[in-house]
Amino acid sequence: MKFTIERALLLRSLAHVQNVVERRNTIPILSNVRVEAENATLALAATDMDLAVVDRVPADVAQAGATTAPAHTLYDIVRKLPEGAQVEFDHRGDTQRLTIRAGRSRFQLAVLPTEEFPAVGDDGLGAGFMLAAEHLRYLIDKTRFAISTEETRYYLNGIYLHAVGSGAGTRLRAVATDGHRLARAEVPAPDGVLPSMPGVIVPRKTVQELRKLVEDGEAMVNVALSPAKIRFGLESTVVTSKLIDGTFPDYERVIPTGNDKMLTVERAAFQEAVDRVSTISSDKGRAIKLVLERERVLLSATSPDSGTAEEEVPATFSGARLEIGFNSRYLLDITQQMAGDSVEMMIADGASPTLIRGAGDEGTLYVLMPMRV
Repeated sequence: MKFTIERALLLRSLAHVQNVVERRNTIPILSNVRVEAENATLALAATDMDLAVVDRVPADVAQAGATTAPAHTLYDIVRKLPEGAQVEFDHRGDTQRLTIRAGRSRFQLAVLPTEEFPAVGDDGLGAGFMLAAEHLRYLIDKTRFAISTEETRYYLNGIYLHAVGSGAGTRLRAVATDGHRLARAEVPAPDGVLPSMPGVIVPRKTVQELRKLVEDGEAMVNVALSPAKIRFGLESTVVTSKLIDGTFPDYERVIPTGNDKMLTVERAAFQEAVDRVSTISSDKGRAIKLVLERERVLLSATSPDSGTAEEEVPATFSGARLEIGFNSRYLLDITQQMAGDSVEMMIADGASPTLIRGAGDEGTLYVLMPMRV
């Protein structure tokens, strides 16, 4: 195998795949990236057995072939090469070394046989649908912060993707919850999404890698599903992931419907006040207290070690004076995802779940459990 590729192209492609590779691996081949050159194309592939990423870029291929090389080491080498460098790869099948040259630099990396590299297959994937990258980005951004990290409830360790509604009103919905908060976002369902489409739970790591791929893209993402796997195809990159094998809870049951008191507050001012007041709160829950009154909300925090903090923010509240406590970090996570100028909080009392929306953003909804302060 012998090929030459421009450093920027190679670096971007390696960045797409090397994040999948875990830093510590008990299986040596999983620390490697598969490098295959053929027909003026370089294909890089990496997998952790649950998630696989394949990225293709143009290259000047002098001799077709394939090998595997340490993913993170290769990425670091290319990252440190000068901009504009032409990087030459050379591997002869009878050697256990991959030679890399760029200018006056020369590296030799130990390789492992491609036969040991797990097959990156997508067997059984049925017909899918095309989803706009901006819609996928929206669904991820509005919900991923609420994904649970508690491994015992593994079925909460991802985003629940499913279809709701019927006919022209069908929507593609994403939901995440950790038991303390819930985030729900939806977009109009693209062609090919049927109300009967089974819901799937996309793992947290897959969500993180997908978000990087749709950072700036305005292209369409090809989504294909099977009972056990999901595949996302975006331009030159294909992400194939196992799905979480579990049942997502009936989240509709925790969305309150009878909250009759509404607080409306300017989003930026409220967010900044929460951030400042929470500085004093030293406990793990970062608790802050909100005192809701007709024309203002008073935020406060108390710490035996640090002291107290208070701040007043103009607001409109439709009920009688009410006190309620929240985890400040959770409040900030929610308000930071909102695009509108104001926040609407529908409240029943100081002990019941609170419903939160961003004014003007009908596609999102959040539920936050209060805490004792």
